Amino acid sequence: MMKQQLSVPRGKSLAIMAVALSSLVFAGCTTTAPKDQATASQQRKDINASVDSTLTRLYKSAPDARSMVERAKGVLVFPNVLSAGFVIGVEHGNGVLRVNGRNQGYYSTTGGSIGFQAGAQSRAIVLLFMTQEALDKFQSSNGWTAGVDATVAVAKIGANGKVDTNTAQQSVVGFVLTNAGLMAGVSLEGVKIQKVEGL
Repeated sequence: MMKQQLSVPRGKSLAIMAVALSSLVFAGCTTTAPKDQATASQQRKDINASVDSTLTRLYKSAPDARSMVERAKGVLVFPNVLSAGFVIGVEHGNGVLRVNGRNQGYYSTTGGSIGFQAGAQSRAIVLLFMTQEALDKFQSSNGWTAGVDATVAVAKIGANGKVDTNTAQQSVVGFVLTNAGLMAGVSLEGVKIQKVEGL
């Protein structure tokens, strides 16, 4: 007697495999294992050090960004957003919100993209809340999504290293960096941000 085999279209099977692999990659990032206070303290220390390093890199890539950061009502920095997957990419990273140079809370970001994703890549995301209204709305939200709760204008940098004037006038401005420098032509629409309790 022949056994009947269930056939799955090749395209769907690739997508299923991608979701499964991405879930495994980020399982440790999205689940909260019991950790002592020393571990949480070390995590905060690591994030803070990485944030300072990211801002230094940003100022080197776009000198105008320093004055924008100084004018911003709030600065949210995710120094290491890891992107991994195949066909369907998944992103995750932790960061901190600073207001007047002081930490006001730790946040996580997640996002997804469909397209060819080979291996794991890391990038940094810096969001500047240029108005008090934009910052207040972000802090009072129970989960915030770029493009839904606010439009994020990704900074355009000219050949002279200056930030595009129109971009600088927006209420929320974003910068995306890799090890090679600022990324151009990217969108942060759909990126989800959630406050991390206990960190």
